[in-house]
Amino acid sequence: MSLRDILDRAEPHFSKGGKYERWFVFYEMFDTMLYKPSSVTQSNAHVRDGIDLKRIMMTVWFCTFPALLFGLWNVGYQANTQLLANPDLVGPDGWRGAILSALTGFNPASIWDNLVYGAVFYVPIFIVTYLCGFVWEGLFAWKRGHEVNEGFFVTGMLFTLILPAQIPLWQVALGISFGVVIAKEVFGGTGKNFLNPALTGRAFLYFAYPAQISGDSVWTAVDGYTGATALSLAAQGGIESVVAAGITWSNLFWGQVQGCIGEVSTFGILLGGAFLLYSRIASWRIVAGVMIGMIAISTLLNMIGSDTNPMFNVPWYYHLVMGGFAFGMIFMATDPVSASHTNAGRWVFGMFIGGMTVFIRCINPAFPEGIMLAILFSNLCAPLIDYFVMQANIKRRSLRNA
Repeated sequence: MSLRDILDRAEPHFSKGGKYERWFVFYEMFDTMLYKPSSVTQSNAHVRDGIDLKRIMMTVWFCTFPALLFGLWNVGYQANTQLLANPDLVGPDGWRGAILSALTGFNPASIWDNLVYGAVFYVPIFIVTYLCGFVWEGLFAWKRGHEVNEGFFVTGMLFTLILPAQIPLWQVALGISFGVVIAKEVFGGTGKNFLNPALTGRAFLYFAYPAQISGDSVWTAVDGYTGATALSLAAQGGIESVVAAGITWSNLFWGQVQGCIGEVSTFGILLGGAFLLYSRIASWRIVAGVMIGMIAISTLLNMIGSDTNPMFNVPWYYHLVMGGFAFGMIFMATDPVSASHTNAGRWVFGMFIGGMTVFIRCINPAFPEGIMLAILFSNLCAPLIDYFVMQANIKRRSLRNA
């Protein structure tokens, strides 16, 4: 019996007035997410399209898979490489160690060994994120008397990909709870939030528990190993320090570096992003604006130069592949709810993010990343940007028709 058959047989019991009416919200959540909207237009006066909220969310969800798969492989590759090079280091213990001993070895040249190693760290993060997130979504939907929509499907996936592999699971639960409740549900839920919930949850963890989400000891899933990311190395000594550490632009582009699970492979991110742009789910204006802003400000700082700040000399093509820039540009900045909605506003919104990211990376010594704070601050400014764009359009039309 298929899941569709089970839901069809259960529907009379979970519907309004049914035996299990109080569980109606959760039944609708699974039915709507997996199969069909609860209602469709019937009148010829409506424009009917083949895409709805569920299909948009599922498309974005699947487009994260290239970055996810590269990230899982990289978690294992980084860990197995260090275990092979340093006999004093030990791999995971407990249930993780038992699974790895039963299914794989610790060979960095084996794709299977690397993927399984990454999976034993990522899957628990995924499970905790979705359990906590759907509980909060269900509780708010139950209280408000409406069904749970598909918005969290993407939020949850994005949140798991912007975390280090070794983050404690209780912090995962706390971070996604903060993002869903404070940044989304208190404002009315999907479509009414003005901040990106996944980024808000990560920002909360960064400022509340910086030791578990930043520094040199959290990026490689091996206890006792410390190693700086390319962005940290650039902040300390410029591109020369990155190259001296054996990290090339190619390593950064393909994802053979330390970092958050889904942010390391620029190639994987752009692969999924290309389909989002082709399907017009993501705004190409925002993506182009982010690139223009980043290139313009990084080039300006290159021209100014600095004898005391090596980040001023980092070229734009390294900014693109370092840290979470590519992931933020493709999957976070293009969030259709928290971004600007006017076409001109999207250009401004994107350029604001790209430029501010470079400013934060180069001028703020305490936070070398930048893209997370740039997007959240731009989310706050998005309504104001749209307001000025619309006022300019009104003024221009008034002058034209005067």
